[in-house]
Amino acid sequence: MAKTPDEADVAAAEDGEKPAKKGLPIKLIAIAAGGVLLLGGGGFGAYKMFFGGGGGHGEAAAHGEAGQGDAAHGDAKVAVKPAVFFEVPDVLVNLSSPNGERTQYLKVKVVLDLPDEKLKEQIQPLMPRLLDMFQTYLRELRPTDLDGSAGLYRMKEELTRRVNASIAPNRVNAVLFKEIVVQ
Repeated sequence: MAKTPDEADVAAAEDGEKPAKKGLPIKLIAIAAGGVLLLGGGGFGAYKMFFGGGGGHGEAAAHGEAGQGDAAHGDAKVAVKPAVFFEVPDVLVNLSSPNGERTQYLKVKVVLDLPDEKLKEQIQPLMPRLLDMFQTYLRELRPTDLDGSAGLYRMKEELTRRVNASIAPNRVNAVLFKEIVVQ
């Protein structure tokens, strides 16, 4: 009766002999070569993407030289809007805490990221409304609401939503934190 290759290996192992090798080194060499090519290609791609790799087409954009295109890519000029920020006065509130626990305070320095310069003049008269909104929202927070980056992200998103509701129909891009202190 003819033995299958697996049965031959089992029989050889029982007799104390080493089973025949089935091309394992060739497979290892092929896998290793593929891995080296994959890592090399990925490294080269990352180098080209982040460092421009020796005079590629993305160099002008990487250095902020808008409008210096060549004839093959058109002469379209890209205007980059400067960032517009509006600083809100510091807000200091005591956080909500259950009876018996020590009172903790929150100090926040906030900057509003505006879409354009003219919105500054429109927000200035609404500053009392914004400060009231900040005070009433922040006083309701508990110290546990500010735990971790997720807590700060939720606070940032909620402040952005409330600022946009307060200055409607205008909108801000984001509320940015300059400083957050919990004591």
